Amino acid sequence: MKYKTLMQGAIVLGSLTLGAAALAAGPSASMLANTCAGCHGTDGSSNGPATPTIAGIKAEYFIETMQAYKDGTRPATIMDRIAKGYSEDEIKLMAGYFAEQKFVRIDQGADKKLAAAGKRLHDRYCEKCHEDGGKLADDGGILAGQMMPYLRYSFTDFTSGSREMPKKMKSKVDEMMKKAGNDSLEQLVHYYGSQK
Repeated sequence: MKYKTLMQGAIVLGSLTLGAAALAAGPSASMLANTCAGCHGTDGSSNGPATPTIAGIKAEYFIETMQAYKDGTRPATIMDRIAKGYSEDEIKLMAGYFAEQKFVRIDQGADKKLAAAGKRLHDRYCEKCHEDGGKLADDGGILAGQMMPYLRYSFTDFTSGSREMPKKMKSKVDEMMKKAGNDSLEQLVHYYGSQK
């Protein structure tokens, strides 16, 4: 009987020790990333309409974006408050996790004529930084396949001045809008939204 009691005590003590060690190690990347699923979809692929897909984005861009939310330099409805809840190490873990996930694109019913016009604009003004039709980006976000309402909100933030455009981007957007007019942004939205 004493042996059985001692063994049960040892098992309980061992379980508590392992549990404490797991807590001390902190949450894993996938545990942290799961907290984003409610808005950004499973594994970071959004079902929309106003939240971007974050699967497949470069880790550096994810970190810069979260830092911008934390310090208030990027406008947000809720992300500024959410970002402040994560440490730098936790943000790095999430960045690595989402960089490895596949960007899943969905049919958004983009207008073919507008998308064709948007492709021409993209090739002329955007392709240099947002390569492969917007599927790749050196130091920016992935545009191809992003939710169309999200793209509209982002363009509005940039063109209204509430979100600062990088110098290169501002030069290209100004040139495009001067030559192609205000409809050019909507054409780009349909082009990026049409990509699967």
